[in-house]
Amino acid sequence: MTPGRIIFLNGTSSSGKSSIARELLGILDDGVFFHLAVDAFNAMRSKRELGAAELDTALRRTRMGFHRSIAAMAEAGNDIVVDHVLSEPWRLLDCLTVLRPEEVLFIGVHCPLDELTRRELARGDRPPGLAAHQYDLVHSHGDYDLECDTSTASPRECAQRIKEFLPHRPSPTAFTRLRRRYLTDGEQPPNAAQLHSMSELQVGTDPSPAAQEPASSGTAGA
Repeated sequence: MTPGRIIFLNGTSSSGKSSIARELLGILDDGVFFHLAVDAFNAMRSKRELGAAELDTALRRTRMGFHRSIAAMAEAGNDIVVDHVLSEPWRLLDCLTVLRPEEVLFIGVHCPLDELTRRELARGDRPPGLAAHQYDLVHSHGDYDLECDTSTASPRECAQRIKEFLPHRPSPTAFTRLRRRYLTDGEQPPNAAQLHSMSELQVGTDPSPAAQEPASSGTAGA
């Protein structure tokens, strides 16, 4: 079975990832694409109030399950548009471990901080300051196949650029290059504890999910 392609959108909260994903589903016409968003997985969780430690554990399990759901859908031959926030180093490392790097088109979704703040206040469903907190974290790995700025291009224009670029994925892809940088060739994939340790050493600091994202963002904002 031919694995599905993965269009992986990474950016801060309010950067426009979901809007681009919706546009992509409307214009991609060479396959059947599914939009998998981390916010949708967060929203599946029970509504019981969680303490900080329990929330950290639940959020980490959620993200690990999200990554493996993407991998399973793609392995079954489905084309995927991923909407994610790689605001913790281990999330990128986990994705590099479980996704086929040659099938991933890695897209950086950018937006200036002042515009992110304006959008965050206007939408009213994100904790104030969430985008600012994520701003220097999500793109710290510094390598993409394609990048777009939603302050200068509409979601439709960004989606059109991605559609036109998709048949011309570079070789090696950004995910392939990042695997070579962060994961040792020839070894077994790291487990969760190893991912946590590697993320601190190789990419940067790894604050707990609850510390870097207010508890109220457990079902929103990734």
